[in-house]
Amino acid sequence: MNLYAIFAIYVLFWVISAFIMLPFGIRTPDETGEQLLKGQADSAPSNFRPAVVVLRATILSGLLFGLYYANYVQGWITLDMLPGYTHQN
Repeated sequence: MNLYAIFAIYVLFWVISAFIMLPFGIRTPDETGEQLLKGQADSAPSNFRPAVVVLRATILSGLLFGLYYANYVQGWITLDMLPGYTHQN
């Protein structure tokens, strides 16, 4: 696997991890006791911290990519092991 493929796959893992981490730790104004501003949605977060989301996504994507790369190198799970998959030459 070349360096460009490693980078591209890691970026995909990072973006997916960022979307997974977005809802964790978010509180609405109703939960924090803050008053809503005029025009503010009831579900709008009052404590959004993007740096925490980036850190959590980086950690999760590193773990997931590490597992992916270890499987790529070691061959723990291959396409031939999946049920219903037939290899065609």
